Amino acid sequence: MDKLDKTSLDLIFREARTVSRWQDREVSRETLEALWDLVRMGPTSANCSPMRVTFVVSDAAKARLEPFLMSANVEQTMAAPVVSILAYDTKFYEHLPRLFMEEAVSWFTSSAKLAQETAFRNATLQGAYFILGARALGLDCGPMSGFDGGGVDKEFFDGTSFKSNFLVNLGYGDRTGLDPRAYRFAFDEACEIV
Repeated sequence: MDKLDKTSLDLIFREARTVSRWQDREVSRETLEALWDLVRMGPTSANCSPMRVTFVVSDAAKARLEPFLMSANVEQTMAAPVVSILAYDTKFYEHLPRLFMEEAVSWFTSSAKLAQETAFRNATLQGAYFILGARALGLDCGPMSGFDGGGVDKEFFDGTSFKSNFLVNLGYGDRTGLDPRAYRFAFDEACEIV
């Protein structure tokens, strides 16, 4: 496979920024579907694919979400064209006969701890694919964890096996007034070769 060029790497990593101010510009359903088509291709263990996404776009749905946001996150979230609730299905293993193989179901029904760890770890991994996929499609992201997960779960996922993981605001960012990028660890500060 060829590697991505500098422009593509800049778009996804080096020039991408977390934004909290948004242009008044809609994100189309086609763009959200294209995003999912990218995200679903990222690897997960045993192809378990536990992430579930609720795209909150209407004012009514945002009003349901607002009471569960940390106060510092309210303004940016209400202004975002799309608020994505990234959740994980705690019963992801019920889909393994179609996604992987029937025999894999027992791996998780026999260990609640393994099932929980697998769901959370792989949905978080898919959340990273989600952010990179959004950036690849020209969207800006505002990922955040400042919310009441239990409240969001009761409001949006009551009666399901889904649990919220984190939120990602999506849209076309207003980059005016962005602070300089915060420091990132150099290779020798965070990595070792053994």
